[in-house]
Amino acid sequence: MSDTRKVIIIGSGPAGHTAGIYAARANLKPLMFEGLARGGIPGGQLMITNDVENYPGFPSKITGPDLMGAFRAQGIHQGVEIRTEDVNKVDFSKRPFTVWAGDDNIEYTAHTIIIATGAQAKWLGLPSETALQGKGVSACAVCDGAFFRNQDVAVVGGGDTAMEESMYLSGLCRTVTLIHRRDAFRASITMQERVRKNPKIKLLYNTEVDEILDVSKGEVTGVKIRNNKTNETGILDVTGYFVAIGHTPNSDLFKEFLELHDNGYLKTKPGTTSTNVPGVFASGDVQDFVYRQAVTAAGSGCMAALEAERWLAANDAH
Repeated sequence: MSDTRKVIIIGSGPAGHTAGIYAARANLKPLMFEGLARGGIPGGQLMITNDVENYPGFPSKITGPDLMGAFRAQGIHQGVEIRTEDVNKVDFSKRPFTVWAGDDNIEYTAHTIIIATGAQAKWLGLPSETALQGKGVSACAVCDGAFFRNQDVAVVGGGDTAMEESMYLSGLCRTVTLIHRRDAFRASITMQERVRKNPKIKLLYNTEVDEILDVSKGEVTGVKIRNNKTNETGILDVTGYFVAIGHTPNSDLFKEFLELHDNGYLKTKPGTTSTNVPGVFASGDVQDFVYRQAVTAAGSGCMAALEAERWLAANDAH
C-alpha cells in the first residue's frame, strides 16, 4: 500500500482541476485520477464542446479542449499529480479512505476524497447525432444557444428540461420546434403552459428523429422526422439541434457509501460540498442537476478543496 495521501481527487473536469489547483496551492499534494474511458472523458463534457463563449476571461471564445488543456496544465504547474486511470472501486466505510485504480487495481489511501466525476448527457444514439456533436448538435442550450441567434432550431424531449431549454432558446432564436415522441409531455403543467403560450415555439407530438442532416457538410442543415402513429416523414429546416432528454450522473461508484437524490446525483449539505460521509466532498455536475455549467463546476471545485483543507486541519490529518 502506498503512503496515505492528504487528498485524492476523482475526476478531471472544471471541478476536479480547480479542486486540484487549490489543493496543491495549500500544499496538500493532491493525487488526481482523471479517468481513461469508462464513465466519461478525461476533461469532462467540455472535451466535446467546440466553442466556449461564456467562460470568463476569454472575450474571443476558446475551444472546450483548449480550455481544459489550460486547466490541466495549470494544475500540473501547481503540483497536482495526475494519473490517467479509472478508479474501479472505493471504500468510504472507514478512514483513511481507500480507492483502487488502474488496470492493476492498485490500492491508494487518503484522508479526504473530492469527487468530481461529472455527468453525461443522454443522447438518442443516432450516428449522425454523434458525428455532428459540436457542429450544430448540442445538449446544452445555455452553453450553445447564442451561436444560433435568429436561426431556426429543434429541441428533443418532453420533460421540464426540454421546456426550459425551449423557452431559453425562444429568446435567442427565430423559431423553436419542440419534438416529443409521445402524445403528451411529462413536464409540469406550469412549464407546459408557458411553452404553449410562446408564439415562437412549435410543438410536434408523436414524432421521432430518424437522422440529423447533413454529416457530409459537417453542419446541421435539417432534421429528418417521422410521425410514429402515421409513419409520415418530413424534414425540418433547422440549423441547430438540441437534445434535452436528461443527464446521467457518474455516481454508481459511490452509491454504496454516499446518499443520492432520487435522480442519482450525489447529495451535498446545502451551501457546501460535504457529503454524508465526513471527509468526502462532491463537486461539479455529479452533484449539480440545476446549473450544469463549467463556471459553477469550477466554483464548487474550489469550495471542495477549501473544505477538505479545513477538514484536515480540524481533524489533525495534515
